[in-house]
Amino acid sequence: MTRQGRILFVTPLFIQAPELSGIKGLLHGFSRRSLSDGHVLDLGRDASPALWAKVAAELGSPGAGIAMVSQVHGSSVIVAEGAGILGEADALITRQRGLLLAIRTADCVPVLVVGHDGEIAAIHAGWRGIAAGVIPAALSAMAAPKHAVVGPCISAAAYQVGEEVIDGIVAAGVPASVVADRSYGARPHADLKAAARWQLAQSGVSVEVLPHCTFRDGDLHSYRRDGVRSGRLAAVIGWCP
Repeated sequence: MTRQGRILFVTPLFIQAPELSGIKGLLHGFSRRSLSDGHVLDLGRDASPALWAKVAAELGSPGAGIAMVSQVHGSSVIVAEGAGILGEADALITRQRGLLLAIRTADCVPVLVVGHDGEIAAIHAGWRGIAAGVIPAALSAMAAPKHAVVGPCISAAAYQVGEEVIDGIVAAGVPASVVADRSYGARPHADLKAAARWQLAQSGVSVEVLPHCTFRDGDLHSYRRDGVRSGRLAAVIGWCP
């Protein structure tokens, strides 16, 4: 699979971004829905330690600790110094080697960021998080963010919303022309990828946007498509020990 002539790397468990894959010692991936044996990979709240250990091993860091948060669709950022559920927030930052950062999605936007001096971040941004400013909050908490990847999330074509969604994101400073797609009929569609990319670009980072739509790709979890039956994807980033 390619985008603008570049290979999108796919492992049995993960989709990986070309730019991040070229950074020595950096581990990252956006999980897929299905395992090679046909079983569903669900990395939601009830995922077992053994399953997360499989994630770490697949990324090339067996035994690594994984830092996560209880996601609340807000703008809080936590600096991770160890593994576990570190509190209520929607973004994690660390410089610790051998520690993986993970956020979970099922249509929301996952963003992975690499900065100078080994600083990395993982951000969960649904429309409420974009409206709350979680992306600029996380970037502001980093010393020098450099490159960001917007991972698989719901596409504008599949995301019809009420006007309150557009209004909320516009109130955060994102131009209506960026987030609101009104080409589908009377009700608007929200382009979360474009809104996230716009917020990232305002901080001067280079931005890579992966093309995958969670709703339309059957190998990705989607809450809007599957409702309460939906599992959760994970976006993971860390440095080799």
